[in-house]
Amino acid sequence: MITKTKLKEHIENFPDEFSLDELIERLILIEKIELGNQQSENGKTISELDLDKEIQKWFK
Repeated sequence: MITKTKLKEHIENFPDEFSLDELIERLILIEKIELGNQQSENGKTISELDLDKEIQKWFK
């Protein structure tokens, strides 16, 4: 989840004019990045070797 402070920082970097679609797309991206950062900080990641093994399973 994103905080108001982070949201304000990102909105300050927006152009002076933008569409609602652009805003929504940017907010979704920001949320996904924040989630990924939180997962990384909490050790909820996998190694590159484990990722390679998982990808190999997809092609079997």
